[in-house]
This record gives sequence, C-alpha cells and structure tokens, in this order.
Amino acid sequence: MTAIVHADLDATDQAPSRDRVTSMNSSNRRVTLPWADWVFALLARGAALLTLALLLGIIGSLIVGAWPAIREYGLSFLWHTEWDPVQDKYGGLVMIYGTLMTSIIALLIAVPVSFGIALFLTELSPSWLKRPLGIAVELLAAVPSIVYGMWGLLVFGPILATYVQQPLQALTAGVPALASLFSGPPVGIGILSAGIILAIMIIPFIASVMRDVFEVTPPMLKESAYGLGATTWEVVSKVVLPHTKTGVVGAIMLGLGRALGETMAVTFVIGNMNQLNSPSVFEAANSITSALANEFAEAGEGLHQASLIYLGLVLFFITFVVLTFSKVLLARLKKSEGARA
Repeated sequence: MTAIVHADLDATDQAPSRDRVTSMNSSNRRVTLPWADWVFALLARGAALLTLALLLGIIGSLIVGAWPAIREYGLSFLWHTEWDPVQDKYGGLVMIYGTLMTSIIALLIAVPVSFGIALFLTELSPSWLKRPLGIAVELLAAVPSIVYGMWGLLVFGPILATYVQQPLQALTAGVPALASLFSGPPVGIGILSAGIILAIMIIPFIASVMRDVFEVTPPMLKESAYGLGATTWEVVSKVVLPHTKTGVVGAIMLGLGRALGETMAVTFVIGNMNQLNSPSVFEAANSITSALANEFAEAGEGLHQASLIYLGLVLFFITFVVLTFSKVLLARLKKSEGARA
C-alpha cells in the first residue's frame, strides 16, 4: 500500500501541470512578423536588379573603352586582318578566327568523348569502377588552366608535331587542298594544338553534366526497354537521349562557353601570331583572350588599348549569341516535347 501511494505521488510530481504545458505551447508558437515577407521580396528583387545592373555596367564600360576604335574602324574591324601596333593599324579577324576555330575543334573532339564517358558511367560501368572513374573525371576540372598550357607546350606539342603533323604532311604532299590544310613548320603549336587542349579542358564539364542528366531518366523506362529486348544503344538512343536532350544541349553549350573564354592554356599553345598566312590547322594564330592577355598590360592609352577593348566587346557579343542560340534551341526542344505529349 505504501509503495502504491509513493508511486502515485511520483507520477503526480513527474506530470507537468496545465499551466506549465500552456507556457510550453506558447513558447513554441511560431511568431509571424508582418514585414518579413516584404523584406525578403525586396532583397530578392534587389539581387536580380543588381545582376542586371552589373551586366549593363560591363557592356557600357566596354563600349566606352572601345569607342575610339569603333569610331575609327566601325564594323570593318571585324574583317580586317592587319594588326600592327607600330603603325597604329588594327583589325580583329585573326583573333576572331582563332577563337572560333579552336572552340569548334574543341567541341568536335570533346562532345563524342564526353558522351562516351557519360554513357559508360551510367549504363556499362561495373559498380566498383563507377565511383572512382567519376571522381577522376571531375578532378580533371580542378586542374588549373596554366598547368594544361604548360603540359601542352612542353609535352603534347612535340608529340603532336612528331607523330601527327609530320606523318600527315608526308601523306598529303602534292595534294593541293590537304597539303595546305596540314602545312606549317612542325613545332607543335597552332590552332589544332590549342583546340585539342581546350577539348581536354572542357571534357570534364560536359561529361559530368551529361552523366547527371542521364541518371535522371526514370529506371522504369530503361528497364521496360531492356525487357522488350532492346540493346544498350537502342535504350540510349530511343529512351535516354529523347528524355534528356535538353540537358545534353545545355552541357554542350556550357562546354562551348568554357572554351570561348579560356585564356592561359590557349596563350601557351596557339602561337600568338597576329597574321594568318594559310588555312592550315597547324598554323600559329591568336585568339581574343590570348591577345588580351599578351598585349593589354603593355598597351598605351589610345587606339591600341581601345582596339583590345573592342576585341573584348566582340567576345562578349559572341558569347551572347551562343547563349541566345542555346536558349532558343532549348525552347524549341521543350515545345516539341510538349507537342508530342
């Protein structure tokens, strides 16, 4: 009996009183501030307007800095090849050509390789290899661009000249079109070398994004296709790619933007020549970014500096056109997917 009384007393002591529970509930009650949503909306709108203001400020500063060259040359700056700081005559065609050609070569090499890497990691790789290989691909993106440039100049360039350029020149000797395409001194630097180095640099970005978009394909769709007897290529081409084509296009455009804006690696291996003497892929050339890196620090105020800023404005316009094209292409792809649905 005594034990029962003590147990009841202990239970009474341990049970919280009604006043205590009420105070606990009131303390845990969420306090809503009437001005919190307004402040959050104002901050979000301010961040968006700040981004737009920065973009307009960059465009405005480029136009103001390039105005002497714009006034002097106009649009003819885009197709004139002469670049002579001594005579104060400038044309940007060689740099524009070098930028576009190296980026196109990089895409032609990087897109198939990246697609193969993403396909292997998502569909063919054994489980024990998938994670280490994926980490290795991502680590390539962390290598500094100047390391790629030094490796390209000191290691890859001589290999390219000895085992690619010289055999191609010997094989195409006497063939008019091909001989000019592979002509040039076998030194291992030029447009092709810069394009290959850029391809190596953008492969991790494109492959990582492609792998991620391939993995978001619903497993039920792939398993159903395999169950009907489809091969791996049929599953990828008829199930995975149609489901993820917008992400694939986005990955390719991400790689292209990276290639267009790369500076140091291209500066090491492109040759930095402001005259283009032949259409050879082994010809030393220049790009917009390498020209800015090499000459802007030493350019005096006046037409030389304004011409370099004009090149920066042209690169900005090229990037804007590429981004606009990708947005239009993605919108059309989504529209076609909606029509099919």
